[in-house]
Amino acid sequence: MAKKANPKAKTQKKRKVIVESNGEAHVTASFNNIIISLTNKKGDVVAWSSAGKMGFRGSKKNTPYAAQLAAEDASKVAHEAGMRKVKVYVKGPGNGRESAIRAVHNSGIEVTEIIDITPLPHNGCRPPKRRRV
Repeated sequence: MAKKANPKAKTQKKRKVIVESNGEAHVTASFNNIIISLTNKKGDVVAWSSAGKMGFRGSKKNTPYAAQLAAEDASKVAHEAGMRKVKVYVKGPGNGRESAIRAVHNSGIEVTEIIDITPLPHNGCRPPKRRRV
């Protein structure tokens, strides 16, 4: 017997994000992945991409090439939506930080400012013991 559609099932309406010409690019570069989010000044995400979304798996996700492809993908969508200038916020110690910024700039979106917001401990928790390889 075929299942009937649930009349009480909620369907989410796609929310419309206001895109201005100025925005923010948040680049999160961890040891395992890189995530690029292009937002408006309020913080609403206009476009996003990651190395995993681009089809990279395992240790290939934390490469400058993967970061470049992810940044090109996100910035292409944002450029079509009308974004022209971004202030870049970089967070994390990963490999693809510089290549992601360069890819955003080369795709037609002008990078006005680069700010590093990597969290640093003011001698907080005890770090894990040294790796022996």
